[in-house]
Amino acid sequence: MAIGPWQIAIILVIAVLVFGGRGKISSIMGDFGKGITSFKKGLKEGAEDVKDAAEEALDVTPPRDKETLSRDKKD
Repeated sequence: MAIGPWQIAIILVIAVLVFGGRGKISSIMGDFGKGITSFKKGLKEGAEDVKDAAEEALDVTPPRDKETLSRDKKD
C-alpha cells in the first residue's frame, strides 16, 4: 500500500499544526470554540424570532359583541 499525495499533504498539515509554532493548536481550538458559541447564539436568537413571529400570528383579539359595545358607550 503506497502513500499518495493526499496522505502526505494531510501529514504535513498535522505536522505544521503540532510543530508550527507556539500556541497554534490552542489558538485554533479557541477559534473553533468561539465559532461554536456564535453558532449556538445564532440558533437561540433564531428560535426566539420564530417564537415571537408565531405569537404575533396567533395573537388575535376576539371580536366585540353588540352588548359589550353598548356598555362601553354608556360608560
